[in-house]
Amino acid sequence: MHHLKTAAIAIAIVCSTAISSAYAQSAPTHLMVKPDELKWAPLPSLPCGAQAAVIEGPMNEAKPFIFRIKFPADCKIMPHWHPAIEHVTVVSGTFGMGAGDAHDPSKGMTLPVGAVAIMQPNAHHFGWTTQETIVQIHGIGPWGITYVNPADDPTKKTN
Repeated sequence: MHHLKTAAIAIAIVCSTAISSAYAQSAPTHLMVKPDELKWAPLPSLPCGAQAAVIEGPMNEAKPFIFRIKFPADCKIMPHWHPAIEHVTVVSGTFGMGAGDAHDPSKGMTLPVGAVAIMQPNAHHFGWTTQETIVQIHGIGPWGITYVNPADDPTKKTN
């Protein structure tokens, strides 16, 4: 289990470094960001070519973070968990979520724009999209993702 936690933190560090922006580099006393100013970059720890934009960070430290994830249509996020509490707000599209160790949308809920979901640390959950969807994630780091089935981890797959 320690190995999985270490791997999740390492992925969070790599992702945080890979998608850092000018906003995450400095801590201004007042931050305002327009949607067209977000810097999107690949987020290898999620499937389907998901992209992320860090608004506030760093995501790999025990500090507040905010980032957005852009998922393409028909994306399937296999069961996973996070080491810290995670707050998700749907910004555009719809986002399906459910709890448990199996990806079963019939046991989940489709969240519309403005909906919020809160996952406690280590809570197993899954997700899906049917259209391009953007969600905003915030919490206190470090952020990371550990797949219930390690074979589902996109960073472990070879092309």
